[in-house]
Amino acid sequence: MDSGKASDRIRWLQSELSRHARLYYEKDQPEIEDADYDALFRELQDLEARFPEFSTPDSPTRRVGSAPARQFAQVVHNVPMLSLQNAMDDSEFLAFDERVRKALGLQSVDYVVEPKIDGLSCEIVYRDGVLVQASTRGDGQVGEDITANVRTIKDVPQRLKALSFNAEPGLFDEVSPPLPELFEARGEIYMPTEPFRQMNQERLDAGMSAFANPRNAAAGSVRQLDPAVTASRPLRFFAYTVGRLDDREILSQRDLLRRLREYGFQVSSLIRPARGAAEVLDAFKRLGSERDSLPFEIDGAVVKVDSFELQRELGEISRSPRWAIALKFPPRREKTVVNRIVVQVGRTGVLTPVAELEPVKVGGVMVRRATLHNIQEIRRKDIRIGDVVEVQRAGDVIPEVVRPVISERDGNETIFNMPDRCPSCLEPVAGRQDEIAWRCTNISCPAQFREHVIHFASKRAMDIEGLGERMADLMIEAGLIHEISDIYALTVTQISALDRMGDKSAAKLVAAIEASKRRPLAALINALGISLVGETTARDLASNFGSLAALAAASTEDLRQVQDVGPIVATSIFDFFQSRRNLDLIERLRQAGLTMMNESAAGGGPFEGKSFVFTGSLQKMTRDKASDLVISLGGKVSGSVSRGTSFVVAGSDAGSKLAKARELGVAVISELDFLAMAGADA
Repeated sequence: MDSGKASDRIRWLQSELSRHARLYYEKDQPEIEDADYDALFRELQDLEARFPEFSTPDSPTRRVGSAPARQFAQVVHNVPMLSLQNAMDDSEFLAFDERVRKALGLQSVDYVVEPKIDGLSCEIVYRDGVLVQASTRGDGQVGEDITANVRTIKDVPQRLKALSFNAEPGLFDEVSPPLPELFEARGEIYMPTEPFRQMNQERLDAGMSAFANPRNAAAGSVRQLDPAVTASRPLRFFAYTVGRLDDREILSQRDLLRRLREYGFQVSSLIRPARGAAEVLDAFKRLGSERDSLPFEIDGAVVKVDSFELQRELGEISRSPRWAIALKFPPRREKTVVNRIVVQVGRTGVLTPVAELEPVKVGGVMVRRATLHNIQEIRRKDIRIGDVVEVQRAGDVIPEVVRPVISERDGNETIFNMPDRCPSCLEPVAGRQDEIAWRCTNISCPAQFREHVIHFASKRAMDIEGLGERMADLMIEAGLIHEISDIYALTVTQISALDRMGDKSAAKLVAAIEASKRRPLAALINALGISLVGETTARDLASNFGSLAALAAASTEDLRQVQDVGPIVATSIFDFFQSRRNLDLIERLRQAGLTMMNESAAGGGPFEGKSFVFTGSLQKMTRDKASDLVISLGGKVSGSVSRGTSFVVAGSDAGSKLAKARELGVAVISELDFLAMAGADA
């Protein structure tokens, strides 16, 4: 694979994986199975290893989970909450075991096998034995504050139980050692299957939508703004680890599990010790045989090296420990018939073919529809209308067509082709029958409009505080906005008439809308929601073209001159600006007073011709703000260090980019030096 194709594929993988992570962690609405996500993730890891120049700091390979939602306060974890590597079959686990044994120089390793509960990861902090804070995993570093909601879960102790023992029988009375000053319990919030079914039935009876599965129900219940809603849901909690551990008596995972029980936490009774790989696989198979009889959903097992000393010796990589792995169950499959194939328009404009099936029960759930992902996947699998097919619930959640049963074809099957026009707005779509992604590029398409509004107003786009999901829904339902530019015509009177909005809140939102007009060009480019264009590319485009008019007039050849913009990304940008409806919208945004060019575009700036790379943690401002400052002063921001880099701005905990800069002789400056150069207040 050449450099251009690698760049495009990496960009696409980063975009898709980030989208699926948001759907899973933030929206609780997964679209693909774990196995498919893992396959895409592994492909991205491989490509970034082969082409490190295209790896970016915000790549999914460097993140855990997803960013915390804006409606919750943020909590910084004292110890990062890492994700786990996955093993999809026995051979992948055996390879993991071989790596562990080789690294430790041992013939056999003692493991602990735990059921992988399908729920929401949570950290609960106790000070002097009293619950003071609870948070989601978030992106691994920063989570969402859900303290009030977690207090309503009956399995979660409000106060830790004190330990009691006889120090030396016959000499002293019973002694209660002091509780730790800080104790960070971690585990899984879940919803048992039978209460889940009952709750879903009650929702259906009340005319409400049902939750797709217990995991989504648990995540949605915990991430409520009203703790009373959470309290009404049948949530439970299993503890299985801690954050920071200062107890010197705890030397192993089994010791820790005993301590968690002693403190009053529920710990799964299905956890088993295992000496060596063979015993691990035996325990995993037993767990699989018990799966259907359990009162909660599990999707595999978590295998951990038991000894903490050996865990420390093995260490961690950027997003996962080397001493643990998730061993996943294979998905369940059944046969049925593809009655027809329809096309859905996603929230980002992606056209997704969906098979309408003869109803069939898969894993106890009636399946009537299944995603076909894209036209290339249909071609690869050779799925036709009228085929007998194998269907599985991906990760026991999302139905998916695995393959056609060729032997059962009778010649009446029909080959499917993607439509030339969007089923929602009837505008022409971008895509060819040999391409993966087909998209509706009309930013005002009804099927995408809600998500466009939410993205447009988000913090890293136009940063309109107060215009989140709920407000977008209210505005659309009230008929106040039909396209993005309508946001800038809203009045206090119109907004204050919406549900639970007063004059003060309405005035605050109108002020935020007005302030967004001054956001930099890069933010506006990102806000437009151009396919495959994220924050980094938006900054590069703003820096290279200087104005939205120049960007709109650029050819694909012009676009490819921008760093890391390959042919696929260039075509996506070009197609966006070929839409007359998009250009008309941009003109209305210009008339509304939005910033359409860099501040320095007219006459250069003090950073003109200079390229900056940021590494480590900045103290005075975020990286986003620092990057915006560089661009506003005529400079460029890059995600990687090269000989063409002018300055590397090194914050605390700077990593490989700092080393690369020193290796290449690139000037390294501090955050204070940067601010002085920019003429900004320190």
